[in-house]
Amino acid sequence: MSLSKQLLILISALFLMIFSVNFALSVNNIKDYLEGEAKNHAQDTATSLGLSLSPYMTNDKDPVIETMMKAIFDMGYYKEIRLVDADNKELVELVSDKAVAGVPDWFMDLLPMTSATAESEISSGWNLSGVIYVTVNSGYGYLKLYEQAKSGFYYSLAAFLISIGLLALTLRFTLASLSRIDQLARQISDGQFDSIAELPWTREVRNVALSMNTMSQKIKTTIAGLHGKLDSMGASLLRDDLTGLYKKSVFETDIKQLALEEAEAFILLIKIDGLLELVKELDSDAIDGFIKAFATTLEQVAAAAGNDTGKAYRFYGAEFALLVKTGDRNQIELLAKTLSNRFSELGEQYQKADLAHIGVVPFNPLTTSDSMLEAAHEAYEQAHLIGANSYFIRSSDNFARDIATWKELVFDCVDNNAYSLWYIGPIHGMKNGELMMEEAFIQVHDKQGDLVAIGPFISIAEKFAKIVDLDKGVIGMVIEHILQSHVEHAIAVNVSTRTIKNSDFRVWLEKLIQRNAAAAKYLVFSLSAYAVVKDIEAYQAFIEVVHQCGARVMIKRFETQSMSAELVKQLKPDYIRLARDIGNGIAESTQTLAFVQTIAEMAALLDISILAENVQADSDFAALRGIGIAGASR
Repeated sequence: MSLSKQLLILISALFLMIFSVNFALSVNNIKDYLEGEAKNHAQDTATSLGLSLSPYMTNDKDPVIETMMKAIFDMGYYKEIRLVDADNKELVELVSDKAVAGVPDWFMDLLPMTSATAESEISSGWNLSGVIYVTVNSGYGYLKLYEQAKSGFYYSLAAFLISIGLLALTLRFTLASLSRIDQLARQISDGQFDSIAELPWTREVRNVALSMNTMSQKIKTTIAGLHGKLDSMGASLLRDDLTGLYKKSVFETDIKQLALEEAEAFILLIKIDGLLELVKELDSDAIDGFIKAFATTLEQVAAAAGNDTGKAYRFYGAEFALLVKTGDRNQIELLAKTLSNRFSELGEQYQKADLAHIGVVPFNPLTTSDSMLEAAHEAYEQAHLIGANSYFIRSSDNFARDIATWKELVFDCVDNNAYSLWYIGPIHGMKNGELMMEEAFIQVHDKQGDLVAIGPFISIAEKFAKIVDLDKGVIGMVIEHILQSHVEHAIAVNVSTRTIKNSDFRVWLEKLIQRNAAAAKYLVFSLSAYAVVKDIEAYQAFIEVVHQCGARVMIKRFETQSMSAELVKQLKPDYIRLARDIGNGIAESTQTLAFVQTIAEMAALLDISILAENVQADSDFAALRGIGIAGASR
C-alpha cells in the first residue's frame, strides 16, 4: 500500500473517531437537555393546573375540573394527566398513547428517553384536597432529538468529507515528490540515471531528493568511466601489442560471425619466410620496425579492398592473415598481386628478394576455422613452389552436393526429432562451489551413426528456415528435463536470430512457459553477443518477453569488440559469459585482469552476474574468484 493511502486511511480514521465521539457526546447532551426540559415542563404544568383547580376542589364532582384538565391535555404534549383526592382516590384520569410520526423505531431503541412525570398538591384553604400528576409525552422529545441528531450528522458528515478531500489533495501534492523519488530509484536500478528537476518544498523530502540526485549522478559518472575504461582496455586486449593488428582470437570470432551472416569471403594466410635470417642480421629495434612496416603494408592493402571488407590479423611471430568479405575471385587475385608487389618492394629495403608468400582459400561455412587455416597452409606451400613473394589461390570448392546432403540430414532430424541433448559445461559458483548452470548441447548422428559437426548443422538449419522448429524442440526437451529430473540449477538454451524474430515462436513460448511455470526460473536463453548487436531492437523485445515470462537471459562470448558496455546496460541481461580467451591466461596478464575487474564492477552496479567459460589453469580460476565473478566452468 502506498504511503499516501496509509496516511489517508490513518488520518481519516482519526477524524472519524473524533467525529464519532463528538457526535455521540452531542446527541447525549441534547437528550439530557430535552429530558430536563420535559421534566420542568411537566412540573410547570402540574403546578399551574393545580392552582387553577384549587377553587373547584371543594366539590370534586364539579365538571369544571375535568373540563380544565382536558383543555390542557388536548394540547397533545402529555401522555397522562391524573387527579386523585386526599385519600388517593382517582377522580380524573386522562391517558393518550399517541405516537409522534417521523422518528424511526431503531432510533428510539438506541436512545431510550424516560417519560418525565411531575406532581402538585391542591389545597382548599388549609386542607389538602387532592394531588395532580402530569406525565409528558416523550415522542415530542424524540422528534426534537432525532431532528437535531440528523442535522448534526449531515453537517458533520459534510465537514468530514470536505476535510478528507482537502487532506487527499494535500497529501497528493506533498507526496508527489516521493513518487518521483521512487520512480528515480527504479530507474537507477534499471540503469537509467536521471535527476529530479523540480525539488519538493518539504524540507526532509527535499533533502532526500537532493541525495538521490547526487547518488544518481555519481553512479552515472562511475558507469560512464567504466564504459570508457572497458572500451579502451577491451580494444587493447584484441590487438597485437607490437603491430596493432587483431589477434587470432578475433579472427576465429569473425569466422563464426561470417557463418551467421552466410557471407562470402576469402582467407589470405601470409608468412614472413625471411624473418629468422633478419633476426640474425638486425637488432631487436630494427626487427620491430620491420614487423611494423610489414603490418602497415597489410593494413593498407586491406583498407584498399574498400567498404570495410578487409581486416588484417597477426597470429603469432611471422604468421599473418587477411579476411576479405567478397566472393569476387578477380578482386582477390588483384589484392594478392598487390601484396606480392608490396612485399617485393619491402624486401628490397632489407636486401631480401624472397620475403613472404601468400596462401588464399575461400570461406567455407560447412567447415571449422582450423580446417580452413589448414587449407590456407597448403595453399601457402603451393605459393612457395611458384616463386619469390608469390601467391596461390585455391579453387572454390563445389559445395552444392555437400549442402544437398546436409539439407536432407537437417530436415530429417528436425522433422523427426532425431537428435538428443547433452548437458555440458557445468558452471559452479565461486563462493561455495554449487552448480549454477549447465548448457543444453545438441547431438546429431548421420545415417551411419557417426556424430555430425553441430556448427554446419545449425548453419544449414538457419539457411533453410528449419532453425525455429529445431529451437522449439530443444526448448521443449529442456523444460521436460527440468520438470522430470527436478533440476534446481539453470539450464542455458541457445536461440538463433531467426527464431527470436519469429512472432509465432514468441506466442508459442509464452504459452509453453505458462503451462510449465515451475520450470521458467531455471530456463536461461543464451544469446550470442555478435548476433545481438546485428539486430538490437529484435533482441531487446525478445529479452523483455523472456523476463515477463519469468525466465532469464545470458549473453555469451562477451568482449567489447562484439558488444559495448552501453548496450549491455540497455539490454539488461541476467548473465554475461565472457569469451573463452578472456578467462584463460588471466593470471599472467595484468591487462586482462584489469579488464575483467572493470566488467565485474560495472555488472555489480547493473545487477548482472558475470560467468567465465572453460577456465583451465588453477591460477586463472583463483584470479577470477578473487575478482568476484559469480561462477565459471572448467
